[in-house]
Formats: sequence, structure tokens, C-alpha cells
Amino acid sequence: MALIIFDFDGVLADTHNDLIQFGQEVCDELGIKHVVNKEDLSNLEIMSFASFGRACEVPEHLVDEFVQRCLKRFAERKSPPAIFNGLSTIVRDFAINNTLAIITTNSSQNVNAFLIEHGLGKCIHAVYGVDIPGSKAQKIAIARNQFSADKKRESVFMIGDSLSDISAAKEASVTSVAVTWGHQSLEHLLRGAPDYVVRFPHDLVEVIEKIE
Repeated sequence: MALIIFDFDGVLADTHNDLIQFGQEVCDELGIKHVVNKEDLSNLEIMSFASFGRACEVPEHLVDEFVQRCLKRFAERKSPPAIFNGLSTIVRDFAINNTLAIITTNSSQNVNAFLIEHGLGKCIHAVYGVDIPGSKAQKIAIARNQFSADKKRESVFMIGDSLSDISAAKEASVTSVAVTWGHQSLEHLLRGAPDYVVRFPHDLVEVIEKIE
């Protein structure tokens, strides 16, 4: 049995266009003269709404406001984001014999709405959103301690689409799995020297089973 931790945006949820759109709308509202583009996301060293805002030239005193307005837009969507093709089945299959969690800079509320929409609410044991204090590495440690207290667990995976996901996995001493269908390019991800790189969702199965 493994503990499998997913990032949310760009790994499970296809939110790229939403992030660009919401980022632009919030910049416009705040009077920030910046045209938001995909490079604002793909070049981030730390993938978070705050870092995204700074990349969009949001002044530091308005960064928190930028974050809250972006999160509010996700919460007010008529329906949660789409899930990447094939991942619903993979998550359900993983949940049979493993413990699954999500660590994200999005809000727990938004993630839970997404899980319910896609029928995955019972598959995920815990969601650690931006509303939970601590860095991603600290949250990985919390999840490992929470779900490994009464049993030996040799394998812990952090599945992410950003350089900061890989860094957090390394800091927490867990296996890093970088996916290439998310917000950052393969070239950018390789800078973090992930333990594994997967190009398609079904490739996750081989990686997890190989180490388990």
C-alpha cells in the first residue's frame, strides 16, 4: 500500500485556461497593466496563486487580494473544471489498495467541489489546500504522519506538474513524479531532477506499481 499525493491544478484539474482568464480579469479589476499569458505560469519557480500574481506584475501589497479574487472565481464557476482524460479511472483504481491525498495551492472547498462533480469524493482521504497552514513539503510530511501512524508504508509519491512540486517532494524525502500535461514544460520540470517523468496519465500506473 502506498500513499499517493496529487497536486490539483494541472495534474487532476484542467485549469490552465481558467488561470489565464481569471488572472487577466483580476489584473484588470486591480488596474494592473499586464497581459497575462501562458509563460506567466510555465516559468514560475514556485507554483502558487501568489507567485502567479507576482509574475503578472501585481504589486506586493495587492498579491493577497489577487489570490483571493482568483480563488473566488474558481468557487463561483457554474461547474468545476474538467478532469484530464483517463484520470478518473486511474484515481478510482489507485484508491482500491492505496491511500490518496491532494496537496494544492487552490482552496480545499474548490477541490472538494471538483471531486464531487467527478464522482471521486470517496477516493481521496484528505485534501490539504491553501487554507491549511504550511508549505507543500510540510503538508507532505503531515500526510505521511497522518496515514502512516499505524502501519509501515514504504512508498510515498508526490505527483505534480511544477518545479515546486518536485522540490517539495525532495524536501520531504518522498518520490517525485512529474507529469507533462500540466502547466510547466518538460524542459522546466527536468531542472528539478524528478525521480520519474510521465507523459500520459496511464503511465502513472506503471510507475506506482514498479515501486510498490
